[in-house]
Amino acid sequence: MKKLLLIILAVIICGGNFIMARELQQPFAKGEINPYSEFFTGITHLSRLVANDNIWNSSIANVTFDAGARTNWHKHSGGQILLVTAGEGRYQEKGKEIQIIKKGDVVKIPPEVVHWHGAAPDSEFAHISIEPNLPDNLTTWLEPVTDEEYRGNL
Repeated sequence: MKKLLLIILAVIICGGNFIMARELQQPFAKGEINPYSEFFTGITHLSRLVANDNIWNSSIANVTFDAGARTNWHKHSGGQILLVTAGEGRYQEKGKEIQIIKKGDVVKIPPEVVHWHGAAPDSEFAHISIEPNLPDNLTTWLEPVTDEEYRGNL
């Protein structure tokens, strides 16, 4: 009974904020389970914001990663831009150190650079993915990022 009263008191004092902390606060809808899940480790969601067409020549999507989820190694023939909107993530180019990325960070990935990105081990993560230079920007999916590669030097 004392535990229940303490929990209720905590909810009242905190205004319920600690309960809301479970849901990643981001500006766009989380979306459905990613239809490209075969190229990811862990659970990710995709919400298409702008589909490619003949006017804008780009594709824009909100991608949400559960803690520890990540892409396979991959590259884009026309490059990619990531706008981090929530949580903490990781980004790595082949042969370079892993970078910690957080809300407000912008990652500009040049064409043909092999890389991966995803959530930190203990944090959900969301970013807007912009694929410019369509229709010629093709994604080449490569091998999964191993757990050893994911842990890196952090």
